[in-house]
Amino acid sequence: MIVARRSQLVDVTWRGRLAAVVLALLATVVAGALSPAPAHGQAADDSPSTAPTPAATPDGEGEDRGDTNDTQGDVPTVRMARATWDTGWFQAEVYRQLLNRIGYRVEGPTTMENADFFADVASGDVDLWANGWFPLHQSLLSPGSRAVGVQVDDGARTGYFADSGSADEFGLTSLADLADPDVAARFDVDGNGLADLYGCNVEWACAPQVDHHIEVFGLGTTVEQVQADYAALMTEVIQRQRDGQPVLLYAFTPHWILAELPPGEALAWLEVPGADLPDQPDLTDADTALSGLDGCVRDPCQTGFPPNDIRAVANDDFLDANPSVRRLLEVVELPLADIQAQNDLMYRGQGSEEDIREQASGWIEDHASLVRDWVDSAAPDATPVTDGSGDGVVGGEPLRVVVRTLEPFVLYEQRSYSGYSVELADAIAARLGREVEVYGVNSVAKQLDDVARGVADIAVAAVSITSDREEHVDFSLPVFQTGLTILVPRESGDGLFERARDVGAVIFGSGLPWWILAFVVVLLLTAHAIWWLEHRDNPDFPSAYRHGIWDSFWWATVTVTTVGYGDKTPKGRRGQVFAVVWMIVGYFLFASFTASITSSLAINELRGSIAGPGDLTGNAVATLANSPAESWLVGEGIGPVSFGSMDEVYAALDEGEVDAVVFDAPVLQYRAARDSSVQTVGSPFDTVRYGIAIGDDEDELREQVNRALLELIESGAYDQLNTRWFGDLGD
Repeated sequence: MIVARRSQLVDVTWRGRLAAVVLALLATVVAGALSPAPAHGQAADDSPSTAPTPAATPDGEGEDRGDTNDTQGDVPTVRMARATWDTGWFQAEVYRQLLNRIGYRVEGPTTMENADFFADVASGDVDLWANGWFPLHQSLLSPGSRAVGVQVDDGARTGYFADSGSADEFGLTSLADLADPDVAARFDVDGNGLADLYGCNVEWACAPQVDHHIEVFGLGTTVEQVQADYAALMTEVIQRQRDGQPVLLYAFTPHWILAELPPGEALAWLEVPGADLPDQPDLTDADTALSGLDGCVRDPCQTGFPPNDIRAVANDDFLDANPSVRRLLEVVELPLADIQAQNDLMYRGQGSEEDIREQASGWIEDHASLVRDWVDSAAPDATPVTDGSGDGVVGGEPLRVVVRTLEPFVLYEQRSYSGYSVELADAIAARLGREVEVYGVNSVAKQLDDVARGVADIAVAAVSITSDREEHVDFSLPVFQTGLTILVPRESGDGLFERARDVGAVIFGSGLPWWILAFVVVLLLTAHAIWWLEHRDNPDFPSAYRHGIWDSFWWATVTVTTVGYGDKTPKGRRGQVFAVVWMIVGYFLFASFTASITSSLAINELRGSIAGPGDLTGNAVATLANSPAESWLVGEGIGPVSFGSMDEVYAALDEGEVDAVVFDAPVLQYRAARDSSVQTVGSPFDTVRYGIAIGDDEDELREQVNRALLELIESGAYDQLNTRWFGDLGD
């Protein structure tokens, strides 16, 4: 099983660098030992302390806070997350700064997918976030966690929209109107005959709801949901609308899309036939009929979705141990209009981490009296944690990550990148307090060139550490260790049908058809020659051309195949001489033809006999150019057939141009697990180490990345990531 161990991150090449990082961590540990820090609001031990730390009494109340937090060890910590939709990051930043004001240090916030957060908050691996939508997220909430407070009451509204021009032209008022193919064709962007409904990210809770509506309202043959990064999709929607092109979309508030394209002006609401959501069986039409919506033909408007409360979600044990945090979460309310205004600023270019911090700080200053009441009700005696003491999102500029598609390390689906390496980059960036900007190129060479020129900060996606590459870029500690393996066509059965199929594949999958055609032409020429020599005086070869040429062709065929029935024989001297020559020439001609078929069948049989590296010699072996696999094959004296992409490599194997593929084990095993026509053989061999490529002069970034990797190992997140992506692959 290809599961990278912790020891795989250690390599003698990096001994010096690793030692430096370890020494730094050791210094931190020693410093922490001098001032022991309580975990998540638990009381410290009997070690000397300048003031009591936040701690719950047995009944969960009565925490006692001193007014000095002058050592990092005395500051309790909140592990905070935030959602993947950046329009919720403003609220997360407001909460982070409020937590600082009641004396808590904040780790993160770490960006997480919905399912990951709700699982982790229930298990206690993360403490809270501010981005819960209810009832949308109700099905994700599990024992061990709960929603707290109501940040926005009934303000988060969702539904379907079409551009006003299309709505007016077609009288379009309901999603059900798209059952008409002529109406749906109006919104067909990719030309496949289906209306393109710009929808949700694949991981969001709204995605299955949209798919459910398409199914239950009978739109499966006319409408499809387009899924990708939602912000990118909405940017495309705005551009299409401004270009006068039709748009069909799912949208929600708060979000900048409905500020840029206001309903009632640029967009029209589309009603749905009724309330029907897969995860809310008790929903009624009254729950989803909303009043006062601009751009809807009726009031109330049947949107198909109930309004959502935006609420914080936190771990039960954490809340019980930290009542001041619970009280804060219970009282915070943010006006929907203020969130929407900030979202609009993000769309207009003020959406960096620094911008969001400043916007949150400005909002808190503008509402100083209200915030003071919140803080006093939660922890009146708290000593605020300054920005310097906190551990919020820092770093400002996004981490620019260049990737290339190489499954399973990087996949490109639904207009977005995913995969093992992308998730690893996300985890590292979260530790650095930075966003991630991922873009793709077509080759490792381009990846490394972009890093060397400073266009990208790091390169990931199974980038092998080699001495040649080290001359141009630097590398992190190794993040994955594996070997090479062999991919071959899956062996067919031994039955009569399979054997006949193999023979047919050999004959028609090679140059043999041309040999057969040439052989037939020679037989025809021979038939004409013997007929011309014998048809005047020999009744075995009739004078009539139509009958005579067929009898002559029969004679030429049975003679060359050494069957020689003797039913037709030359009588004249010239015919007999020609027959002798034809017998001799035909013997060698037919023998060569037979040998060609036999050798082709033998080669085809040998293709299924590759069981390990020792069997590769004498076979055509494909691999990726400029890869460790290519170097290994050259070193073994096996001249590889090198291609520029793995798609070309796989195509060559599928078409029978090569007998086997040699490449990195997890890549080929992932392919074999999803393609029943191929299989990996033998155990992995040789050694390949992947690293994160970093600019040669980016020493500080390299140390930050290495530290983040070590933290991921120590937390167990690294092993979880490896198990999730490679735990189901074969040995």
